[in-house]
Amino acid sequence: QVQLVESGGGLVQAGGSLRLSCAASGLTFRSYTMGWFRQAPGKERVFVAAVGWSDGTPYYPDSLQGRFTISRDNFKNTVFLQMNLLKPEDTAVYYCAAARLYTGSSADQYNYWGQGTQVTVSS
Repeated sequence: QVQLVESGGGLVQAGGSLRLSCAASGLTFRSYTMGWFRQAPGKERVFVAAVGWSDGTPYYPDSLQGRFTISRDNFKNTVFLQMNLLKPEDTAVYYCAAARLYTGSSADQYNYWGQGTQVTVSS
């Protein structure tokens, strides 16, 4: 059974940092692109970052380029999201996801999802 378990969310002031982790089990981790998405109340789930399975290349939407950094540890089956200079608009539930044979931003192409971790940024 595949499990993705996020951790590291919490309450932080604007300008602060958080590091999210996602521990994966039940899948061949190195064969999956790992991604992060977020969903704010009343809004759709949106792409935050992904790191490719083949060469570890990171992908970000232009709007988050420079503040967020995704990385993966294939020995620990864990993916990380370092978030800096956080803004109140970054407040959302952050989800970890895994995609087989796909690297990109389309949520529909991700096969497995975690339960999410809440990130709240106060102004």
